[in-house]
Amino acid sequence: MLIRPVPFDHPDAVKLNDAVQLEYAERYGDEGDLTPLDPSMFRPPHGLYLLAYDERDRPVATGGWRTQDENEEGYADGDAELKRMYVIPEVRGLGLARRILAALEEDARAAGRTRMVLETGDMQPEAIGLYTSSGYEPCAKFGYYRAYPNSRCFAKPLH
Repeated sequence: MLIRPVPFDHPDAVKLNDAVQLEYAERYGDEGDLTPLDPSMFRPPHGLYLLAYDERDRPVATGGWRTQDENEEGYADGDAELKRMYVIPEVRGLGLARRILAALEEDARAAGRTRMVLETGDMQPEAIGLYTSSGYEPCAKFGYYRAYPNSRCFAKPLH
């Protein structure tokens, strides 16, 4: 598998973003993640968006981070927020999400961010398992879904 940076609005990124939104809708019975995102949020050095491709050059996994600082949504100065981690069902279990997560953490650290944060939901036990096994711990809620009871927020220091 080859992991490479792409713009958030790259056609392959859009394709996988559509797929993850469908999965969110199926799991939660709603319209998907409504967090406002803009391609500029993922441009280095203030963020990064990665896609993994298989040997047939098919996009199979994605993830990104964007800069966050203290604001009314509960972020703290120095935060890097993880967004749109997703692996297509056919290649789950191969460690792709873990590889993308490590690359995103390394990039955010190099960009001077001090903490990686993420929000997921209680209907995504696989995601929660990945993050907790990668050193993430529950933290105070933040972001668009901070008032939702099924929202789960996690953080990991990047030092």
